[in-house]
Amino acid sequence: MKQELMILPAQDKDKIRLVRVPPDYQKQEVYRHVTGLIAEVEEETPGCCWEEVLAVLEDHGFEPVEFLLGPALD
Repeated sequence: MKQELMILPAQDKDKIRLVRVPPDYQKQEVYRHVTGLIAEVEEETPGCCWEEVLAVLEDHGFEPVEFLLGPALD
């Protein structure tokens, strides 16, 4: 079974995150849904940290994935 992953980019390379998308989400809706969840957390808790965002994402079935960031290709 194919698993969908989503990169949560950041200007600071140490803040880039990768999450596994729950299988019940359609590709075209997952970006909008994650954007909305992150916006909710940021609105409720200005200056929030990754752990607070992750807790909300996990409540909706997303899972963090460890990864190794390679060298830039450009």
